[in-house]
Amino acid sequence: MKKIFFSFILLLTLAVSVNAQKVTPAKWSWALSKPNPAVGETVDIIFTLKMDKSWHHYASDFSPSVGPIVSTIKLKTNDSFEAVGGLKSIKSIKKHDDIFDGDVAYFEGKGEMRQSVKILKEKPIIEGTYDGQVCSDVTGQCVPVKGAFKLEGKAGAATDATAKKKTEDELKAEAEKTAATNTESTQQEEKAVPTTAVTENVADSVAESVSAPVAVSDSSTTISSTESTEEKPEEESILTFFLIALGVGLATCLTPCVYPLIPMTVSFFIKQKNGVGKAFLYGASIIGIYVLFGTVIAATLGQAAPNFISTHWFPNLLFFTIFIIFGLSFLGLFEIQLPSNFVNNVDAQSDRGGFIGIFFMAFTLALVSFSCTGPFVGTLLGLGASGKFVKPIIGMFGFGLGLASPFVLLALSPSLLKKIPKSGGWMNTIKVFFGFLELALALKFFSTVDQTYHWRILDREIFLAIWIATFTLMGLHLLGKFLMPHDDKVEKLSVGRLVVALSVFSFVVYLIPGLFGAPLKALSGLLPPTETQDFVLTRSSGEVAESSNPDFPKTVKYSSFLKLPHGIQGFFDYKDAVAYAQKVNKPIFIDFTGHGCVNCRKMEASVWSDPEVLKRLKNDYVVVALYVDDKTELPKSEWFTSKDDGLEKTTLGDQNLDFEITHFNANAQPYYCLVNPNEDAKPLVKPRAFDQDIKKFIEFLDAGKAKFEGK
Repeated sequence: MKKIFFSFILLLTLAVSVNAQKVTPAKWSWALSKPNPAVGETVDIIFTLKMDKSWHHYASDFSPSVGPIVSTIKLKTNDSFEAVGGLKSIKSIKKHDDIFDGDVAYFEGKGEMRQSVKILKEKPIIEGTYDGQVCSDVTGQCVPVKGAFKLEGKAGAATDATAKKKTEDELKAEAEKTAATNTESTQQEEKAVPTTAVTENVADSVAESVSAPVAVSDSSTTISSTESTEEKPEEESILTFFLIALGVGLATCLTPCVYPLIPMTVSFFIKQKNGVGKAFLYGASIIGIYVLFGTVIAATLGQAAPNFISTHWFPNLLFFTIFIIFGLSFLGLFEIQLPSNFVNNVDAQSDRGGFIGIFFMAFTLALVSFSCTGPFVGTLLGLGASGKFVKPIIGMFGFGLGLASPFVLLALSPSLLKKIPKSGGWMNTIKVFFGFLELALALKFFSTVDQTYHWRILDREIFLAIWIATFTLMGLHLLGKFLMPHDDKVEKLSVGRLVVALSVFSFVVYLIPGLFGAPLKALSGLLPPTETQDFVLTRSSGEVAESSNPDFPKTVKYSSFLKLPHGIQGFFDYKDAVAYAQKVNKPIFIDFTGHGCVNCRKMEASVWSDPEVLKRLKNDYVVVALYVDDKTELPKSEWFTSKDDGLEKTTLGDQNLDFEITHFNANAQPYYCLVNPNEDAKPLVKPRAFDQDIKKFIEFLDAGKAKFEGK
């Protein structure tokens, strides 16, 4: 019976222990560029970073004011060396981050940073600490990276002619080998550092290596080393883009350049021997032509294209101009046509029999319909080129499949030809509809440049005002209230027009509250950030809310530079929160957050903003936000040495992160804990990580309150 009892206790302990484990998704290693540096020689400390798949580590070459933690090192000065310059990131990836509205630099998979030092004595001892941040592309969790390093040079470096010289590549290979095979803890390494130029440290220097998949709190997402879990978001993104491209291809078939050709082409194949097979070959040729075009674009742009397009002013302004030109063309200002001689020469080749003739028939279709298909193709390539390398290829495959489908399907069922609508003015209405859509999408590319270079031309309210005007005109055109030069007068309104017009006007109504600061969550990836908006109605209500509780302290520690969203009253120091919670007899809501935590902002925008969640946070809890990446230096009287890693904690962020690790065995953010102020940070219920399920978050808050009240 005792064995069964103790086995049960052991299993229970293991189950509890995996609720929140410290995550170690990155490893640092370091080496000198020359193992035996001579006195007076300048060498590099090479920091090699290795990240787990689907994680990225922020580099050192961007402004700390953007938000994420910039990688830094601090060298302990001594008389054996001196620093030369600052920390340099080697080939970091640069992009514009829409969440933080600024340019960031980071590494994926592997990264390298260097710090130059001048050797002043033989046997130099170089030691210091490093600081950074690694974030997941899958769950959005961010983990602060902190640790210490130490390097020792060998004696007789300047005169030992027989010493074996290693290249930098050999040193880095040795560092990686050491990082892969070393299983000793960080504290053991620091006590006995070998006299080689290489040592290694786990990313956050406070967590033990976890070989099994790591469960993150009770979030539905598990950080695992399995490829299937990590590839899912990317696969979903590409699938979504393919479906959009397929839909665009089908929509192109309704334009005046393509629709009249469908019955003519299908009738031609029906009259031929083996007509269905030739129709399939015709459709395959259309798909092949566009896939080939997409492949050429992808190969021309290369793997670096997504980052270049997302950050540089030139491609964004180029796509902005192209979208404007295509939009005006669809509205009827001018026609975009290819040279007639070129089109005629290609058409002549279609008279040849066999596969060659059918292929050139498909090529002719692509050319003669260019004035209608060109804007669609340009739009897809503009959106696809800013994503993965394969996106232009996937986009053109989907577009070609959509364009070819009616020709093949109608050849299989010729009787359907009699049921399709006749050509008419409705096709021009479709062109104008997409013309307005092109003009609206063009603003996204200009907005990227505007935010990157801080021009403040296209602030959020200006962007929304243009969109509201554009989609209002689109709706009025669908109703026939105003006509473009090539439009026919609308005598009667069809049900289809009415339904589409209602959808457009509903979208306009949805946009209008955004002028007053409504978040418009469904469009957050397209609109400029709320911070660029001059007037936000909720800011005023938030200010009123902050002064609504007369018992709340008039001054809150760190409130001069830290704020809570949505007018929530709260603290930024745990001890202050405990004292107030004991006074008002409420449980504490601990928000482990960070300035550079993207998913923390998402939770605040999509979950905290819910009226039911906000009511509970304001009325049922004492909220304390503990920033784990804040660099505010604490008074020396508040410095302490961590019991977890033995390092001295001197900043507000260091203190908060150590509190999260030592009390909750977690180091990722966002992380939410409900505790009783009368107990030593003991969770009332199981903490939560990133999860945008509002219902579950409300249940989490209600369960914590019920447990506190003893219900």
